[in-house]
Amino acid sequence: MTYLEELGCKAKKAEAAIRGISQNTKNLALAAVADSLVKNAELIISDNQKDIENAKANNMSEAMQDRLRLDMKRIEAMAEGVRKIVELPDPVGKVWGGKELPNGLKIVKKSVPLGVVGIIFESRPNVTVDAAALCLKSGNVSVLRGGSDAINSNKRLVSIMREAISGAGVDENAINLVEDTSREAVGEFMKLNRYIDVLIPRGGHGLIQNVVNNSTIPVIQTGEGNCSVYVDKSADIETAVNIVDNGKTQRPSVCNAIENILVHEDAAEEFLRALDKKWNGKVKIYGDAAASKYIKTDREATEEDYKTEFLDYVISVKTVKDISEAIDFINTYGTRHSECIVTSELSNAERFQREVDAAAVYVNASTRFTDGGEFGLGAEIGISTQKLHARGPMGLEEMTSYKYLINGNGQIRQ
Repeated sequence: MTYLEELGCKAKKAEAAIRGISQNTKNLALAAVADSLVKNAELIISDNQKDIENAKANNMSEAMQDRLRLDMKRIEAMAEGVRKIVELPDPVGKVWGGKELPNGLKIVKKSVPLGVVGIIFESRPNVTVDAAALCLKSGNVSVLRGGSDAINSNKRLVSIMREAISGAGVDENAINLVEDTSREAVGEFMKLNRYIDVLIPRGGHGLIQNVVNNSTIPVIQTGEGNCSVYVDKSADIETAVNIVDNGKTQRPSVCNAIENILVHEDAAEEFLRALDKKWNGKVKIYGDAAASKYIKTDREATEEDYKTEFLDYVISVKTVKDISEAIDFINTYGTRHSECIVTSELSNAERFQREVDAAAVYVNASTRFTDGGEFGLGAEIGISTQKLHARGPMGLEEMTSYKYLINGNGQIRQ
């Protein structure tokens, strides 16, 4: 039996035990995790610093280093996220409906855990904690495979969490880390359908497509965010500038940051001049010929740019003649994550939300709100960009499936 098969076997054995624990036990275990994260913050930061030093040596961009970096504030935020999950209702055992058939059979549809959940993700060690906590609260076992760039941070975080839940009476194998970060291990991990019930990739285009194309485990597609803001001709310019600035620069390395600006040709001059003044060279801009008249561009935008999730202080700008062109652009180049229109026209707002194919469609608000915590879900396992099972931020309810419970008194089918 290989290393990964042994890991999968332990996780599968833990599933039965986790499925039967009470809400109170799960909450006590998660509270212990939150306390242990803060208590061991210095150890976490020390191991995280090893990852940061390796990232610098490997010439990782500043934006990507920001995804990787942990400090006291971020560790406290992770712990607070776990505490918020404790406060949320248990999603397991929720009754979705029921009925009694004419033959007397009583049927109830009730929520149950997904089972063993594999998560493949990149860089961000906070995902390690969010994913493990959401899985445990929803009665699932987690098998976590982070990137090699965060291996020291992840090993420390998982060790702390396993010790904490074990002390609260929960099988430590409810939380597992794949410590082999080789490409070969990823390939084998994606084939563990005997042990893992669902696989969730979080990361860039290459990672997600690799999992979708090669996994024998059912996949929930998440993460890739080629998001756009369309500035309509009726947009309030100050509002549009603030939304675009927040969407690009508040934290450019995350999936709900924007990568494209679409601006109506009638609003282009006023908006782009105001944005140029706001950024003053802070963001590298790839623009079309019309946009370059009003804002400093680094070069002309290409079709490849429109498809690219930059995850950095880089953005493409395109002028459009109307809302139809903007919607067509988004549905062509977007990744069905988060899209926004800034407008004062109700009809355009309604049309945009109706016709844009994305998990989250905003009117006059930043796409940066597409987040489990911001949506009141406590945390998220990822942002689903597909349409089956779950869509958008995946919180506790999205980490469950359901089964039918049928009670009778001797009925047989004729």
